[in-house]
Amino acid sequence: MKKYIFLGLIFSALSFHGFSQNWVTNFSEAKQLASDKNQNIILVFQGSDWCAPCIKLDKEIWSTEAFIKLSKNHFIMLKADFPRKKANKLSKELTEQNGKLAEAYNPQGYFPLVVVLDKNGKVLGKTGYEKTTPNDYFTKLIAFEH
Repeated sequence: MKKYIFLGLIFSALSFHGFSQNWVTNFSEAKQLASDKNQNIILVFQGSDWCAPCIKLDKEIWSTEAFIKLSKNHFIMLKADFPRKKANKLSKELTEQNGKLAEAYNPQGYFPLVVVLDKNGKVLGKTGYEKTTPNDYFTKLIAFEH
């Protein structure tokens, strides 16, 4: 019985890992990847441990198999997180970088804010949380590219 539970846990972990979004947290790295792959960047401003719409966006869109498959070869996913709980505190460097990103792309402090950028960091469009399907959200994001 223990063997089956253990195998089930391994399978669950592998399944979950197989569909996890590949997030970048460094803006320079995101721009380099976008340039190398000729893709645009999705910059997500979120409060992962306090912002209810941010958590919903992650659960209903970013973490879905459908969105991950659609975005995988189309966008570089960049996360600018602003956690409040001490346990989730970011490094000083990452906190400073996210602050600079917020000054440049989110001066009003909206959460969540989703910014579509070209590979050079030029804003193509902005949106937030919407109760919609992953496919429709992806369609909205790619519409900013035209």
